[in-house]
Amino acid sequence: MTPRETPRRNRTILRLASYNIRKAVGLDWRRDPGRICDVLAEIDAEIVVLQEADKRVGTREGVLPLDRLAQEMGYHLADVSIRPQSHGWHGNALLVRDGYRIAETRRIDLPSVEPRGAVSVRLGAPSLEVIGVHLGLNGTMRRRQLAVLGDHVRTAGHPVVIAGDFNEWRRGSDHVEDLGQVIEPGASFHASVPVAALDKFILCGDLRPMSFHVHRSPLAARASDHLPVVLEIETDAKA
Repeated sequence: MTPRETPRRNRTILRLASYNIRKAVGLDWRRDPGRICDVLAEIDAEIVVLQEADKRVGTREGVLPLDRLAQEMGYHLADVSIRPQSHGWHGNALLVRDGYRIAETRRIDLPSVEPRGAVSVRLGAPSLEVIGVHLGLNGTMRRRQLAVLGDHVRTAGHPVVIAGDFNEWRRGSDHVEDLGQVIEPGASFHASVPVAALDKFILCGDLRPMSFHVHRSPLAARASDHLPVVLEIETDAKA
C-alpha cells in the first residue's frame, strides 16, 4: 500500500492506530492473536502502536503472528526489542506498513518502578517520528515519564506523534497538554463498558489532525480489554 497523498499541496495523509492488546487475551479469557489481526484489518492503518504485545514472564515472547501480519496486511515489526522472541520493549511494539521507509528505531528509557519504556520509529518520507508509550499507574511517576518524553520532543527537529495507553483517568491531571496537541478519540477502556479515555495521541510539530475515533466493532469489543483508537493526520510529504 502506498501513502495517501494529496499532491496539490504536497502533503500526505497517514492513518495511525494505538491498541493495548492485553497480550491477545480477550474478554473471554482466551488468548487469540488472530482476533487482534482481524481488528487491525478492520482499522487498516499505516502505522500501529501496540501495548502489551509481549508476555510479561519468561522469555517475554511476542504474541502476534508476524507472518500473517506481513503476508495479509503488509505490516512489518520495527526492530526495538532486546530479547530475541519479543515483539517490542516492555510490551511496546510498532508495526509499519509496506511503502514507508524506516530511517531509525530506538528505545527511550523512562523512569519507573515497574517495567515501562517508550519505543520510537522515525520514517524517512514523510519525515515523522512515532513514539509508542504505556505509562505507569502512579500519577507522580507518569509526570516524570512525560517530562522525559518532553525533553525528547523538544530536541527532535521533526514532527512527532506520541501514542499509547497514558493511564490518565482524570483528564488534565498529568499536564499531557504541555507536550503538544492532545487528541482524545474517546472512552476506550473498559471494552465491555468504555468509561475512560486512557488511550490517546499527542501531536508535536507541523501535523494537522484530520479525523479521529475509537474503533468500535463487535470483534474489537471482545478481543482485548481496551478498544483501539485511530487518528488520521496530514503531514509534509517531503523527506
